[in-house]
Amino acid sequence: MLLSPKVVIVILNWNNAPDTIDCLNTVAQLDYPNYRALVVDNGSIDGSVAKIRTCHSDVEILETGQNLGYAEGNNVGMRHAIQAGADYIFVLNNDTLLAPTMLTELVHFAEARPNAGMVGPTMYCTEPADTLYAAGSFIDWTKGLTWNRGIYQPVAHYLNLKQPEQVDFITGCGVLVRRELIEVAGPLDSIYFLNFEDVEWCVRARRHGFEVWYVPQAIMWHKDSATFGQGSPAHIYYLTRNSLLFFWQNAPQSLRWVSVSRLILGTLRTVGTWSLKPQYRTDTFRRRRKANLLAIRDFFLGRFNEMGPDVATICYPNR
Repeated sequence: MLLSPKVVIVILNWNNAPDTIDCLNTVAQLDYPNYRALVVDNGSIDGSVAKIRTCHSDVEILETGQNLGYAEGNNVGMRHAIQAGADYIFVLNNDTLLAPTMLTELVHFAEARPNAGMVGPTMYCTEPADTLYAAGSFIDWTKGLTWNRGIYQPVAHYLNLKQPEQVDFITGCGVLVRRELIEVAGPLDSIYFLNFEDVEWCVRARRHGFEVWYVPQAIMWHKDSATFGQGSPAHIYYLTRNSLLFFWQNAPQSLRWVSVSRLILGTLRTVGTWSLKPQYRTDTFRRRRKANLLAIRDFFLGRFNEMGPDVATICYPNR
């Protein structure tokens, strides 16, 4: 009987023990025979570690002591997993739930295709449950766009997606990564801190000769930025700044200025709309406007990694 490859599931937690515990509850129900869960606590200050240990005393927890960002926090877990002899690392957001067969489906597919460096599942939204979050993800270099296929669309519209296929990237909510890919292409790029590090990772992996696959039979659910706050000024800042960085670094040279210019113009149109229309004249939208403009500024000034204090004042005014 062939041994099953060893998988370490790396789950990053930051001040959100309830979601991490829910996620671990579904991890415990996986039918794959050779895996372990590893929680990386990214400097939580809400007692997360004690709460998680109370509910899942058998799960190993690494404490970083500070918020290293999504990219470097996961890198800490991946380095630990490799040292522990993992054949695969499954990078998993804590605001997710897994079908029992998900990991088995992904590993079996990866084992059948040695060039498959990254393999990802179908991702549904938890609410409404009949809605997709991602069925593979793609890049339009000309328009400066990335998107998850089927996002927020009824599942019924995508029932014809039954065969695995190569895609541009797998969103970082849940992706199985071959150990050799990390050793050859490297881990997540910590300069992004948060947002677009998953897209860049997949593009870099493909440049090193690895394939990125979507496997529709593997299933998970995503709560959609439950930890961070979809549409928050901080989310907008990192999304805008890092999209500019990603396309500037990775778009074909002939399209670099085209994609970046479109991103900037689109952002400025949004800022204009939020400035002129009465319904957007609120404190929240004022901070969102500033976050967008500071993101453009920091892109041109080469300010990356964690946001600076002046940006944090806008994004987190009550700290």
